[in-house]
Amino acid sequence: MFTKAFVLLAIASQAFATVFITNPVATSTLVGGEEATISWIESGGGPSLEEFGPARISIYVGNAQQQTGLQVIAEEVDVSTTSSVSFTVDPSIGPDSDEYFIRVESLNLRDEEQPQYPALAFSAKFTLSEMTGVFTAEILDQIAGQSTAPLALPTAAAGDASAISTPTGSGAVRAASAASDSARPTSSGADDEEDDDEDGAAFTNSKVVTLSARTPNAQAWA
Repeated sequence: MFTKAFVLLAIASQAFATVFITNPVATSTLVGGEEATISWIESGGGPSLEEFGPARISIYVGNAQQQTGLQVIAEEVDVSTTSSVSFTVDPSIGPDSDEYFIRVESLNLRDEEQPQYPALAFSAKFTLSEMTGVFTAEILDQIAGQSTAPLALPTAAAGDASAISTPTGSGAVRAASAASDSARPTSSGADDEEDDDEDGAAFTNSKVVTLSARTPNAQAWA
């Protein structure tokens, strides 16, 4: 069972447009206990995948301002040399729901104006089925908060901005997670990395970060 890792964040007025997640999409259903693949391409209009560089990839729920990390898919994967990662969905992270999304957090790329904050990319919300967990009251509140901080924004074409954005405010972002040795990256032209474990690591520490809220302008939520 995961431990809550809350991240109160806001999307800056300037969004990056580089990591466009092609799987999962809004119509995707991933199955608890089974292998799944996260894949992406480079989208125009922002820093290159090379600039985005090494990133942490995780499953999240929540709204545009407050999110909870549920499972680390890859603790560190270079999105410029890898086009996908495979992992096993941990069925205990939550119930059957269509409120899940992928969050990609650059480990190197920073906001030009406020370099203490990382660049972020998000998938559309998708469904997890055959799950055995439950959402806490805090998570349900975050999901309910979509009425004031909605995730549902216009779906972008592959060449448009892909919900990559940078939080802004005061305080350092501390996305808490256990290292995941489960993700199996697929190389797109550079060194492959392959790990032995089958399950993505659950978040193991609670970290609360308060940032000043701004209206999200990411374009690929669905």
